[in-house]
Amino acid sequence: MPDAPLSADPRDAVGSVDEATRRGVGARVRAYVALTKPRVIELLLITTVPTMILAQGGFPSWWLIIATLVGGSAAAGSANTLNMVYDRDIDAVMNRTKNRPLVTGEITPRAGLVFGLMLGAFSVVWLWLTVNWVAAALALAANLMYTIGYTMLLKRHTSQNIVWGGAAGCMPVLIGWAAVTGRLDWAPLLLFGIIFFWTPPHYWPLSMKFRKDYAEAGVPMLPVVVADARVAQQMIGYCAAMVVCSLALIPVADMGWFYSVAAVASGAWFGGSCVALYRRAITGTTRKLGAMKVFHASITYLTLVFVAISIDPFLPF
Repeated sequence: MPDAPLSADPRDAVGSVDEATRRGVGARVRAYVALTKPRVIELLLITTVPTMILAQGGFPSWWLIIATLVGGSAAAGSANTLNMVYDRDIDAVMNRTKNRPLVTGEITPRAGLVFGLMLGAFSVVWLWLTVNWVAAALALAANLMYTIGYTMLLKRHTSQNIVWGGAAGCMPVLIGWAAVTGRLDWAPLLLFGIIFFWTPPHYWPLSMKFRKDYAEAGVPMLPVVVADARVAQQMIGYCAAMVVCSLALIPVADMGWFYSVAAVASGAWFGGSCVALYRRAITGTTRKLGAMKVFHASITYLTLVFVAISIDPFLPF
């Protein structure tokens, strides 16, 4: 006689359901996290803590740092989420963004909108209650600048979109300074200037790399509408203004030799990268343009400058 079939253990079925549920919840959580663009938030936070250290002239309390970072992350995450909700039509066209949760259907536009608005409201209330009203107001302004100013008004209508829209990405330094002092001053405005003028030579190389994507989506990024040489030329100009702001910080914030050397050396190095890009562009060697090298160099530059800002107050000279 054939062996009798083994009876199924009901606990196995329950375990399978639990495992599937956990995987589903995990995937949903990852999708919501992806809406906030965590890598962008990470870059923004790199500038916040050094600014707080400079404002304090030392190390602020851990609670103030954590409270400011939580509120700032929520504000940035809200703006990034609302950006994805509004831009889901062009995200579906671009290879770089076609796997975003609102394009794939992992999250519905309504759910994304609610999530983004809730994050934004939380950031303002949190900063108001745990930090101060100035930081809360600046976080709200940054959110509105990115969501309405950049995403809705500028991105699809002007080749200078990232120049003026990028001002929202400069706000973390103002928030960090206000969190410590409760006000603004010339030093944070110069830090704002560093990031403002850094943004075009940071983002335009990425736009060069994904020029076809932007063109197909109808987004008039500068590299889509003008020649690479002209873009690189403008990058050099913005880079020069960025270095001027970084050097002006020395007398205004009474920076020491450590920051001064870092600002000069890193500015010269990044400026050289932009000049090298221009030289490659005027030769017409598009395949060997090396735009992404400049993009990565821009991140290194900003990191070096703000690390130097965070170290300088602790040095005795």
